[in-house]
Amino acid sequence: MLNNYYHATRRVGFAADSLAGDVTVDAAIIGGGITGVSAALHLAERGYSVALLEAQDIGWGASGRNGGQVLPGFGCSLHKLKHLTGAATTKQLWDMSLEAVDLLHTQIARFAIPADPVRGYLHAAIKPRQVRDLRQEQEELASLGAPVGRLLEGAELRARLNSPRYLAALEDNISGHIHPLNYTLGLAKAAQAAGAKLYAGAKVSNVEQGSTLTLQVGAHKVRAKYLLVAGGAYLNGLLEGLAGYIMPVGTYIMATEPRADVPGLIPGNEAVADLNFVLDYFRRSPDNRMLFGGRVSYSTLPPPSLGASMLRRAVRVFPQLKDAKVEFVWGGNVDITVNRAPHFGRLAPNILFTHGFSGHGVALTGLAGKLAAEAISGQAERFDVFTRIPHARFPGGRALRTPALLAATTWFRLRDML
Repeated sequence: MLNNYYHATRRVGFAADSLAGDVTVDAAIIGGGITGVSAALHLAERGYSVALLEAQDIGWGASGRNGGQVLPGFGCSLHKLKHLTGAATTKQLWDMSLEAVDLLHTQIARFAIPADPVRGYLHAAIKPRQVRDLRQEQEELASLGAPVGRLLEGAELRARLNSPRYLAALEDNISGHIHPLNYTLGLAKAAQAAGAKLYAGAKVSNVEQGSTLTLQVGAHKVRAKYLLVAGGAYLNGLLEGLAGYIMPVGTYIMATEPRADVPGLIPGNEAVADLNFVLDYFRRSPDNRMLFGGRVSYSTLPPPSLGASMLRRAVRVFPQLKDAKVEFVWGGNVDITVNRAPHFGRLAPNILFTHGFSGHGVALTGLAGKLAAEAISGQAERFDVFTRIPHARFPGGRALRTPALLAATTWFRLRDML
């Protein structure tokens, strides 16, 4: 399976350190994705000594495998978020999600990261009820004072999205897309240059709590005053207090060969996603491939014949791709929460965590790292806005969570067909 287009087009030279002995720092971070490297950068710039610990390679997880779609907002709708937190908190959360997008573009420019940033996004509706959902989204955005895009239909839609599948699309000029692995590695390189120590192959096997935290990493110990846990879907039960709040779900992407017809499929070069529960999401690459994502696996095992399956989904959207060749196909796990809202909090006064971005984290994870750095340095007000979102564990206990999730999502899959 695993032939990742982003690895083949990596343009950032970065090498992590190897942990060769015991280390004592102000702050330790578990997880070398966007959240972790962003936190490391912001903490180092505030003068903290930092040790980031990644079990694999920096950017190995979702941060280096995702669809590259840069979005404000959250995995759940603004309507649902307002129900969970109230209008005032939803407005604060929305404004910070906009800040997350601005931060991403600022960091790309500041550190000259070759992440190929593009602005523009289309939320696409397949069914009449989804068109109504888009109109409700326009109303919610207007209530937040946010820019509200036009609802494209008919010939105007076809000029922007050359597919027979969609009835309408809501344009969004804030969102867009990037090369996520180059972005992650660019932030990591900046964090390293600011003085943070980033360790790869550094799997944490135990965390001993106290006023000084002790993390066991192989034969070595890392001692720290503060800890940020940002392992996401790959934390693998390390901290019992987090167990059950997130579920790892596999999602997959393919890339065609470069094709002369791809620019005409999305002439404005927007990123696109539909409104189905098991959604399709896609965009053009800079070298004119179609990057097409979708499918899910609640077992986290890749489906069989993945490349052919993904191409069939793409042809359903763009019949023009019926003779396309799949040159890359890859995937990985995202961490979802029960309510699809991000989950921030504390396991102890000096242990923070951020996870549960639910497939909506390319921009928000960078801000999460910044907010965690603020909180560690004694400015927790903005981090704590996210802790107001209520969360519950997936039902069923460790053995039954995945079967329970499969059962719960069957109705949504069926609804996609209606």
